[in-house]
Amino acid sequence: MSTGRYKILVYGCQMNIADAERMEGQLQSVGYTRTEETADADVILINTCCVRESAEDKVYGKIGEIKKLKERNPHLIFGIAGCMAQKEGDNLMQRAPHIDFVLGTGKVQELTRIIAEIRAEHSPVVDTVIGNTIAENLPIARGGKFSAWVPIMYGCNNFCTFCIVPYVRGRERSRTPEDVVAEVRRAVAEGYTEVTLLGQNVNSYGKDHKAADFADLLRMVDEVEGIRRVRFMTSHPKDISDKLIDTIRNGRHLCEHIHLPVQYGSNRILKAMNRVYTVESYRERVRRVREALPEASLTTDLIVGFPGETEEDFAATLDFLREIRYDSAYTFLYSKRSGTPAARMEDQVPDDVKHARLNLLMEEQNKISRDINEKLAGTELEVMVEGESKNDPAVWSGRTRTNKIVLFPHGTEQAGDFVHVRIDRAQTWVLKGEIC
Repeated sequence: MSTGRYKILVYGCQMNIADAERMEGQLQSVGYTRTEETADADVILINTCCVRESAEDKVYGKIGEIKKLKERNPHLIFGIAGCMAQKEGDNLMQRAPHIDFVLGTGKVQELTRIIAEIRAEHSPVVDTVIGNTIAENLPIARGGKFSAWVPIMYGCNNFCTFCIVPYVRGRERSRTPEDVVAEVRRAVAEGYTEVTLLGQNVNSYGKDHKAADFADLLRMVDEVEGIRRVRFMTSHPKDISDKLIDTIRNGRHLCEHIHLPVQYGSNRILKAMNRVYTVESYRERVRRVREALPEASLTTDLIVGFPGETEEDFAATLDFLREIRYDSAYTFLYSKRSGTPAARMEDQVPDDVKHARLNLLMEEQNKISRDINEKLAGTELEVMVEGESKNDPAVWSGRTRTNKIVLFPHGTEQAGDFVHVRIDRAQTWVLKGEIC
């Protein structure tokens, strides 16, 4: 058994968080304990993201900070994991020789072995080979108390021209339905009442093993005794089937929230992005969702400033936004990622134009979000209590089944409880009310 303290810094998506929970579980299983103070750690690991340039810049800044810690404590072991580690590999050590190991996205299960190897041999390690197998039964140190992240598949086959993920996460690999359901059952036994099923494109689940498709898996998880809420992300518009929509409609614990990234609102740009659907086919899928799930919330991702974007393209996206009326949207400036086809495209959009268009898009979406939320005034919603509001300890914060944040005065209820709240005020990002 090892002894010592560790600190894991996580950047990026929910999948990175889930990977970090498995890394923490491994470290704790061999005797390490978590510390909140980076300066006190014997092992420091950064689980990285490279989807956007800003994420990489933050990591490089942190690598520089840790160099000073390494100078004060030569026995400190410092590693880089995740997507940026997969993308850069040996280049990271050439740029920052104080890094002890670089661990790729397919090597989460090798963490403690590599640390032990470095302790014994004092030589750096780079391991970025992505295999076809998925390591099961890893110990997990979950960060939340009531909500659990459960990966159901890894990798991506879509090759959108702006996205680095297929290159750093590999091809799609699905866990077996038995392994997913077993993890959900373990989470419920540990006191978790909500799970979020994760995948780069959850709708593609099972295409590689044919044991079950995503709708089948949702039904299996919905039947786990003790589960209260089942969420999932992210869906690709090309794969959201009628079977999946009907499964959500007929489920007991399947939350009425679908995150369906459109990315853009003109067919010309969608084609350049290699999104393999059209505005028309996307519109039809939204119609089918709202026909079957009229109370569901619909959220999306949108990219502004993709190469070749014209004023006409952007105007079409604004029009599409007004037509679809998302509950909320994650909006991003296009970020050039080396190794992707879009990075080599001509007609890159100037930064000032990108920012101006992004501001217009956000203004439009904020109006829509506020309008949708205001229509919920006077309704009674089930809310899972998550904890105290960041701004006022006398106010609880929680979420509805449709993933809307609700604030309400603190009572005798505890975090993790399910309560009913009557909404009396609405804002762009939150709802406010009183317990019924």
